[in-house]
Amino acid sequence: MSTNLTTTTTPHGDSTGRPTAADLDRADPLRHYRDAFIGTDDASVRGYLDGNSLGRPLKALVPVMTAFLEQQWGDRLIRGWDEGWMRLPETLGDRIAAATLGAAAGQTVVADSTTVSLYKLIRAALTARPDRSEIVIDRGNFPTDRFVVEGIAAETGASIRWIDTDASTGVRLDDVAAVLGPQSAVLVLSHVAYRSGHVADVPAITTLAHDHGALVLWDLCHSAGSIPIELDAWGVDLATGCTYKYLNGGPGSPAFLYVSSALQDAATQPIWGWMGDRRPFEMAQGYEPAAGIRSFVSGTPPIMGMLAMQSMLDLIEEVGIDAIRAKSLALTGFAIEQYDEKLAPLGVTLSTPRDGAVRGSHITIDHPSFKALVAELWESGLIPDFRPPAGIRLGLSPLSTSFAEVETVIDAIRQSLASPAPAR
Repeated sequence: MSTNLTTTTTPHGDSTGRPTAADLDRADPLRHYRDAFIGTDDASVRGYLDGNSLGRPLKALVPVMTAFLEQQWGDRLIRGWDEGWMRLPETLGDRIAAATLGAAAGQTVVADSTTVSLYKLIRAALTARPDRSEIVIDRGNFPTDRFVVEGIAAETGASIRWIDTDASTGVRLDDVAAVLGPQSAVLVLSHVAYRSGHVADVPAITTLAHDHGALVLWDLCHSAGSIPIELDAWGVDLATGCTYKYLNGGPGSPAFLYVSSALQDAATQPIWGWMGDRRPFEMAQGYEPAAGIRSFVSGTPPIMGMLAMQSMLDLIEEVGIDAIRAKSLALTGFAIEQYDEKLAPLGVTLSTPRDGAVRGSHITIDHPSFKALVAELWESGLIPDFRPPAGIRLGLSPLSTSFAEVETVIDAIRQSLASPAPAR
């Protein structure tokens, strides 16, 4: 079922005629989903704007976890592997693909961390392009992506072609066109920039890379579960993303990885483990990869780490990703309005696109005093996060964040900046 984001109550507005945070919360057709999350009624946390780093847990997890401990693990014991656990990387991967990635079955698995998945996929891309030796990546990408690329280059002798971009905009088509060449094997980019929230033009960039004979690996950590994605329709080769942000899988929950069915025969991943073998329980000599996406599994699946995201997928499937995106745009749009009115006059800069079409579900604002200020905000139960050199990120998780939380945090930032420092 997909929920249409239309107002159910006519906003009253403030002195400017704009709807207030309270008006917007009353009019939000998704407002009741906030009650499904643990902690949203906790008075000690007055504003949680870090769901883009760690999503809130769902109340539904309490009976789910109890049932797993008492019935599946406690009662079925090792029989659980034959009764569903063994296939969970693929069945859960297919469910994530259908609900959030726009991908057909048989191309997505849940396993390992994002870091390990990046390593597997970049190495697989290099094996699929044996006549090429260049990895292309932007300097503004998340440190893990850059570090994994640097490690693979050191390990394999591949070269790195760096893309330099404007940190407040992110990677654009012209930036990519300027660096792709005949040795480009794989392009590694983030769909949503972790700092600015800029949304890359996945279909256009992917097509451009293919025109140059290169593969593309998209990091979906800041988009999966908050922005509609169409991996199959966009012709994406490879993708990965974490599950503890907008998929609310909990701290350290395993990542997903996607390999297009068209590429699976040509792409060989480098970490050969018994769970990716075609006959794991024969304990045979010599590794023979399983057919299809299963070959990208290596070790024993982290079953408990897969429980929480299943409950969140229930919600995403019920609400629909389009309604989630509409709420995300409403939240970030409101945050920018609040910034314009309350923070811009105090010298704070906005490092996120104003155009909603290229804006993810977080915004970044910059000021030299923000590093110290974040610690103060946390002490008072207001929780955004800090990203160097001087940025506060306001992460707005559509189903659990209220407009009032946004206003409360921005008001606190304004008050701190406007108040003179105490005499020493």
